[in-house]
Amino acid sequence: MRGPPLPPRASWQPLVERALAEDIGPGDATSEALLPSDADGTGIIEARTALVACGLPIAEAVFTTVDPTLAVERLGSEGEARERDLPLLRIRGRLRSILAAERTALNFLQRMSGVATWTRRFVRAIDGTGCGLLDTRKTLPGWRVLDKYAAATGGAANHRLGLYDAILIKDNHVSAAGGVGAAVRAARTAARPALRIQVEVESAEQAEEALAAGAEWLLLDNRGPDELRALAGRFRTRAVLEASGGVTLENVRSIAETGVHFVSVGALTHSAPAVDIALELIPEEA
Repeated sequence: MRGPPLPPRASWQPLVERALAEDIGPGDATSEALLPSDADGTGIIEARTALVACGLPIAEAVFTTVDPTLAVERLGSEGEARERDLPLLRIRGRLRSILAAERTALNFLQRMSGVATWTRRFVRAIDGTGCGLLDTRKTLPGWRVLDKYAAATGGAANHRLGLYDAILIKDNHVSAAGGVGAAVRAARTAARPALRIQVEVESAEQAEEALAAGAEWLLLDNRGPDELRALAGRFRTRAVLEASGGVTLENVRSIAETGVHFVSVGALTHSAPAVDIALELIPEEA
């Protein structure tokens, strides 16, 4: 299965530069004290646990941002499930540069591979149900584009990227607008035509009101499986149905089996555990 395209470099390169600046500062005091400036070497980045590899191009960019003369070779594929102790990248060049970039490169890899690996577990948990998996905006601040890329690499579909690319009318909007129907009609009148209109509903009556006003996507938040099943039986052919709220790896399949089209999971990005990845220098041949 082909993975998602890497986001444009301009969307994440500034994050790489900020991360390097906060780590290296005016210089790597340890390496500068211990290593000759002309000392060369080779480092191997490897998985210390089974994982879905993600962030390899970002890690490459970390090394070449520190030192454009470093040679970085990819030994694994983006989105590939790798077993423990398998190599991901080989870096050859100045040792000071390799070690200066090491921690930042690993931070990106551990975070992004962690999200992709965790997401892949959710995808497998709902396999065969016909239900799709969506991510959310519950991302690490500043990391939105990379967190969502990692979730997509793991097999989820991206929900809206931000507040600008879709309309999602939630309970506070409904309250402020004076009701579900009023909120949807206002959105229909004022929104750009290309924007999808989704609305959170808390009952079958609100769902009917939303659909009558022109909604095309219903968010069913914090509804139990029995209620989701009943709502899906009534509205599945009339709107896209998305279940959300309190979704875990243990209950996601029971939610997916209710007949909803999608289940969205904030935990894909806000609670993904980092995976164990390390860099080891390999001895130079005599």
